[in-house]
Amino acid sequence: MIPPPGLCRQGENLVCRLNKSLYGLKQASRNWFSKFSAAIKKAGFQQSLDDYSLFTKVNGDSFTGVLVYVDDILITGNNLQEMEYLKSFLLKQFRIKDFGDLKYFLGIEFSRSKKGVFMSQRKYALDILQDAGLTGVRPKKFPMEQNVKLKPTDGDLLNDPTRYRRLVGRLIYLTVTRPDIVYAVQNLSQFMHQPRKPHMEAALRVLRFIKGTPGQDLLFPAVNNLELKAYCDSDHAGCPTTRRSTTGYCVFLGDSLVSWKSKKQSTVARSSAKAEYRAMAITCLEITWLRYILQDLRVKQKGPAPLHCDNQVALHIAANLVYHERTKHIEIDCHIVREKLQAGEVSPIYIPSRDELADIFTKALGGDSFNHLSRKLGLHNIHSPT
Repeated sequence: MIPPPGLCRQGENLVCRLNKSLYGLKQASRNWFSKFSAAIKKAGFQQSLDDYSLFTKVNGDSFTGVLVYVDDILITGNNLQEMEYLKSFLLKQFRIKDFGDLKYFLGIEFSRSKKGVFMSQRKYALDILQDAGLTGVRPKKFPMEQNVKLKPTDGDLLNDPTRYRRLVGRLIYLTVTRPDIVYAVQNLSQFMHQPRKPHMEAALRVLRFIKGTPGQDLLFPAVNNLELKAYCDSDHAGCPTTRRSTTGYCVFLGDSLVSWKSKKQSTVARSSAKAEYRAMAITCLEITWLRYILQDLRVKQKGPAPLHCDNQVALHIAANLVYHERTKHIEIDCHIVREKLQAGEVSPIYIPSRDELADIFTKALGGDSFNHLSRKLGLHNIHSPT
């Protein structure tokens, strides 16, 4: 901060004292959140230790939840009087606007029907297509060619890599509601430093797939059992350059898909069992975090969460403490899974590969397999003609 002209005389060494934090300062967001947190705690809310942007209040059978993203706030609960009290309290503390029922939040669209709540990014997807000039192209039925393997040295370098980086960056945010493109976007994001023509062609193919399904929605059914279950899988040595495996998992709350990931593993696995077991360990950590969040939301889990895996050896490693030869290189992962198993938080279960839902997050599938698994994930297109 530069002092105004004439404030400092020659020879004097003065500094300015900041009385109010304004937009543009590094400390602005932190100071705002500290002020908001202190204010909402005065209203009787507790801050979650597992997600600091979540605040909850329980008063008998009444439950109220508040989720904060910078200055955008979502309020939910089962008591209208408590929610009205909170809005009036916040109105006294800050200058706020009430936009009514949730319809649009951070680029995500919400719609309701008797079946439940639909969440999509249709407008955002159409904006990406328009920005790329592909609103009139012929759509594709799946995002990547089957079994395609992109390499960092194939093809010529792009003359303008910023277009590729901007496109992939926007696709990353689209994966918030589009788990069907997660593997493709994860693959494309590995070449941001030196994108080449084959990488750009693969990214444009993803856009052509989005062109056919811009209104793809995630459905959260109105009738649900609210029990966690998970699927995990890995593609052993799937990366042609580093020979690292790809981990994929998805977690359901009843019939609602609530968490998913596709990520290349940090180390090389010498066998498919070790790759699968690392995927199980990562999924166990996600299940643990979700259980903590559900506790804050007063959603109790009656028993261990089923963890579906299609590798028999990985399941035996989780249950058997004697597999020293096969587990000495993955000791930490072994202890994580066994600890969660013995604590009754997860229950590993074998599932045939044809029913493994996490398969869509580990490799590029063909049209039939891809569409089958997409429907199993709970994806719907409410804008398509019936």
